[in-house]
Amino acid sequence: MYLFLDRFFFIFHSAWILFAVTGWIPRRTRRLNLAALLLTAFSWFGLGLFYGFGYCLCTDWHWQVRRELGDHDLPRSYMKFLADTLLGVDVTAHVVDAITVGGFFAALATSIYLNWRSSRET
Repeated sequence: MYLFLDRFFFIFHSAWILFAVTGWIPRRTRRLNLAALLLTAFSWFGLGLFYGFGYCLCTDWHWQVRRELGDHDLPRSYMKFLADTLLGVDVTAHVVDAITVGGFFAALATSIYLNWRSSRET
């Protein structure tokens, strides 16, 4: 069961991130993209007030599963985990966090603007 959950979280979380960064491109997914970005912001900044800035509920659940599988040397950030796993190099957490936050705010600003512009066209 834990192996299934590990794979599920890897696919789901990676797909969420990809959608958050690129979901504003197709016109038909822009509202859903904005909702995904706002949910991410709620987790990072809202829940982050209680659990620490950048807290991600999905990462928390995934790390619980991976600990059950015996993996106890996990980075704080899922993006750091992806960078290390997919690139095969040890990218510093500071660099990964800076790219992550920059990408998030760029996607959020783009999504807000495009959703605003679409609402004015109708």
